[in-house]
Amino acid sequence: MSKEMITTDILIIGAGPTGLFAVFEAGLLKLKCHIIDALAQPGGQLTELYPKKPIYDIPGFPDVLAGDLIDNLMKQIEPFQPGFTLGERAQTIEKQEDGSFIVTTNKGTQHHTKIVAIAGGLGSFEPRKPAIENLDKYEDNGLVYMIKNPEDYRDKKVVIAGGGDSALDWTIYLADVASEVTLVHRREEFRGALDSVEKVQELVEQDKIRLITPAEVKAINGESRVESVEIQHNDKAKRMEVIECDAFIPLFGLAPKLGPIADWGLEIEKNAIKVDNTLDYQTNIPGIYAIGDVNTYPGKLKLILCGFHEQL
Repeated sequence: MSKEMITTDILIIGAGPTGLFAVFEAGLLKLKCHIIDALAQPGGQLTELYPKKPIYDIPGFPDVLAGDLIDNLMKQIEPFQPGFTLGERAQTIEKQEDGSFIVTTNKGTQHHTKIVAIAGGLGSFEPRKPAIENLDKYEDNGLVYMIKNPEDYRDKKVVIAGGGDSALDWTIYLADVASEVTLVHRREEFRGALDSVEKVQELVEQDKIRLITPAEVKAINGESRVESVEIQHNDKAKRMEVIECDAFIPLFGLAPKLGPIADWGLEIEKNAIKVDNTLDYQTNIPGIYAIGDVNTYPGKLKLILCGFHEQL
């Protein structure tokens, strides 16, 4: 038995914060939205990867947990009653003679729409893993690539590796949760926000965390789970140091892939969809737009705030 086709004014691909806020903006214009997402629940990376991670760059919120932000966005769009196709990936797109589109998922669900808004974030993704032997032995046994519940580290000894926003933010947050926090980065300079770097330095001065730079984690020790890590200092002596810990969390970012969308005939640059931001955020195919982290244009910043303003 074939499924009934879903019809909507705007089809949004991606139920992350950008996609959810697009429902609100469209709703103000009396336009009906339907959202497709490969994950089983709305929220994208914020829900799936770090629901308890604090976010510091949302206007009006000095800080807000990622999961709470999604909850608030869902409440905000509730009056507009969007439809959802969850747990299915947008697979193919066919342009019709009248200029509309039919988008079919990997499970055969068809959607008919006049406008497609791709808000797929970084697309499908895998964590970037450090070059350390026997990683698989310790994965989920003290080694994780993302923090879902910071309370798991209450009164634990934690070693974090990385130099971006995620590594800095979690170091700051866990300073008041874990018994010990050590941040290891291979360079003296950090890629994260200056304010976060300054907060980390303040915590170092207050002896609330330990910062080891420039250095790299080279090995993990433990019988069945993480018991310590071996750190190589990037000095002339290349001296090694062993730090006992309950958890090792390498936060080197995600390796994104666009997935089937990459085969839709869109203009792609460095794994992102090129859009025209001089008027709107349309792609090279009329009627298809890309908003949020999935797009690129001169001066693009990959921030949730940018996704919020890149609306149709």
